[in-house]
Amino acid sequence: MPRLRSDQPFVHPDCSITNSAFGAFVEIGAGTRVANSEFGDYSYCDRTCDIANARIGKFANIASFSRIGATDHPMEKASLHHFLYRSADYWDDAEDDAEWFKHRASRVTVIGHDTWIGHAAIIKPEVTISHGAVIASGAIVTKDVAPYTIVGGVTAEPIRDRYSPGVAERMIELAWWDWDNDRLRAALPDFRALNAEAFLEKYETA
Repeated sequence: MPRLRSDQPFVHPDCSITNSAFGAFVEIGAGTRVANSEFGDYSYCDRTCDIANARIGKFANIASFSRIGATDHPMEKASLHHFLYRSADYWDDAEDDAEWFKHRASRVTVIGHDTWIGHAAIIKPEVTISHGAVIASGAIVTKDVAPYTIVGGVTAEPIRDRYSPGVAERMIELAWWDWDNDRLRAALPDFRALNAEAFLEKYETA
């Protein structure tokens, strides 16, 4: 694979990208669809993801077949079929329902920094996944997830905290995800070797 670049995302083949923006060192896996979304620096998704109406922070790790901002249908109407809002596909004299698509786009899903979205997870619209959270494979997330919390299941519920008490707050305060590329490179040996508490002890006063 080519080295990732700061000036443009690495987009694998067969992707569909519309109305979206990407930060530095971003990778979009093969066969993925991204619409009306933003990816922060260093974030990536693996193969065949479907991401719509999402604001994704930095260093997000999104596994294959995940769906973020899963779009909905008009369940309160007489029908929930495409013909209601993709009407131009069915009749020459009908327009698509612009208001319905505007409504969909307004229901933004937010993914925080340093998050991990497991294989085939589904995150519904208007859900916030806070910094450091982990979503287990196959989970369906219908409500907000607290920072550094691991959730799983259908529908997803907390499993455990990622860190011991107090560490999550300290990590958010440190906000290493805002460091520049050179500082990240200099700290790379410590990212690899130290656990979270030891890393904090070294860098909180640096």
